[in-house]
Amino acid sequence: MSAELDELYQSIILDHNRRPRNFRTMDDASAHADGMNPLCGDQFTVWLKLDGDQISDVSFQGSGCAISKASASLMTAAVKGKTKAEVEQLFERFHGVVTGKHPEHAESLGSLKAFGGVSRFPLRVKCASLAWHAMHAALEQDGGGPGGPGGPGSPGSPAASKVSTE
Repeated sequence: MSAELDELYQSIILDHNRRPRNFRTMDDASAHADGMNPLCGDQFTVWLKLDGDQISDVSFQGSGCAISKASASLMTAAVKGKTKAEVEQLFERFHGVVTGKHPEHAESLGSLKAFGGVSRFPLRVKCASLAWHAMHAALEQDGGGPGGPGGPGSPGSPAASKVSTE
């Protein structure tokens, strides 16, 4: 990667860390999930509001390093308005790039390709993918259990899940 691209990607990550997009709670979410990396202390909650099969709104809140916060911010911007199937495909492509298993998918990620260099730092892969795993868990919870979108035993409340990147 060229020095200019490295600098651009670093500026994207720093911008989203300093001014994260969609950094808020969501009272009317369809589902949410908590993600935590016990090795470094990063922890985020991701909220999803679904309109049928489409993510009509998404937000996150929590604390973590610049990579985890920027990744969560860029993720929320990338998935808003997409269907569950589109988001799952994006999750797989992103994960393939940050783990180094499928670097060829980087060009299809838009601004998310800023995280392509993370694969060179295995401990940082967990940082970049934490919010994504939480979002993935929230998608699996929405309407997936008994009682519909409220989740098992909690009618009218959003489904919740916890993930860890140990």
